[in-house]
Amino acid sequence: MAGAARGADVSRDVCERRRALRRVQDGVAQSGAVPVSDFPIALHGERITAVVVGGGSVGTRKALALADAGAQVRVVSPLVTAELDEAERLRRITIARESYRSDHLERATLVIAATDSREVNAQVALDANSRGKLVNITDYPDEGNFHTMAMHRSGDVTIAVTAGGVPGAAARIRDAIAERFDGRYERAVSALRGLRSRLIAGGDDRWRAAAPKLIGDDFCSSVEDGSLTEKVDSWR
Repeated sequence: MAGAARGADVSRDVCERRRALRRVQDGVAQSGAVPVSDFPIALHGERITAVVVGGGSVGTRKALALADAGAQVRVVSPLVTAELDEAERLRRITIARESYRSDHLERATLVIAATDSREVNAQVALDANSRGKLVNITDYPDEGNFHTMAMHRSGDVTIAVTAGGVPGAAARIRDAIAERFDGRYERAVSALRGLRSRLIAGGDDRWRAAAPKLIGDDFCSSVEDGSLTEKVDSWR
């Protein structure tokens, strides 16, 4: 899943093999697609109140990623890493330095269990599921109702990959995609976002006319050869 300007999602393989990667729309599999039960979404980070149970390396990674996205993050763990201590000092997160209790989840909209205790993680899963929370169980993902993806973020462009429960493979695929979708795409999407806002402010018709010309089949090539800049400027 790659988050960028609407209409700029790329349904081709990044190496230009047209049939290697397809989207599945409206429940109908396109040629080359493998239907799965996962449904990728992008949550608005600033609207998330997250509880991360566990203060080790995995919990640290999850908590800081949520904080980077703008979420309110509370870590529950008797012991935490130096990185979490520093994040608390900078007021990026809060920490409850105590053992997990079910009432820690009361105000959470999203829960992550990332302790080294199977018993604790299982209890978090039970408590969160019974309360209808979004919950990720890092050691047994099937006990939760979502899992996180290997992610690369560059400005307004977010690339996230899942690979059938094999996180190492997802990370490799993400890195390969991110090599192509570099700072040029960040700058292009930023320019498109600004242009879109201005044109829509003057009436939807102008953006409706501009979008097909700016985000057509040649979008990637125009970003990479620099010609998109001229196209955007022509609509200012």
